[in-house]
Amino acid sequence: MKDEPEQRPLTTGEIAQYCHVTHRAVLKWVAAGKLKAFRTPGKHSRVNTDDFLQFLKQYDMPVPKGLRQRDHVHQRILVVDDDRGIVHAVQRMLMMESTYIVEVAYDGFEAGQKFSDFRPDFIILDINMPGMNGYDVCAKIRKDPKNNNIKILAISGVYDTKEIQKIIDLGADDYLQKPFSNQGLHDKIKALME
Repeated sequence: MKDEPEQRPLTTGEIAQYCHVTHRAVLKWVAAGKLKAFRTPGKHSRVNTDDFLQFLKQYDMPVPKGLRQRDHVHQRILVVDDDRGIVHAVQRMLMMESTYIVEVAYDGFEAGQKFSDFRPDFIILDINMPGMNGYDVCAKIRKDPKNNNIKILAISGVYDTKEIQKIIDLGADDYLQKPFSNQGLHDKIKALME
């Protein structure tokens, strides 16, 4: 019997990252019937892992290291921040490591949608965002006991001990002050994943 993470379907974005192609290329494979996919109620394409492995074999493509390690805990990371520059910088840093699959959201509402579809193991969550802020997102995630194993790293450009304590009380596992270095972020992620 397979472990749960291996049974979870892949997004077309994940497949694009695995194959080092554009998202559009993966959608073309699906449309042409080369890659078997199904549609979610939200009209998103998903691919079962076994179907993707069959596709790789059929087209004599190597199985990516990240896919071989799908049972490795905490490899799916959701980055949530309204500052697109920070999101892109964090995304680039994380994608240099083949063990991470990265998804991004630019506000709390989008984070909720991505959370449901992507089912991350780890969330990098900005506290201060317009609309639904990081406190709201954190509280909503922690409301469901099934999400207790998901690690949440809160980030903020404002250093305020009350703000930090509040997000920790709501369920964040740790806090990182902006601006931060790649190494600082990397160290926090590794520490929480262990």
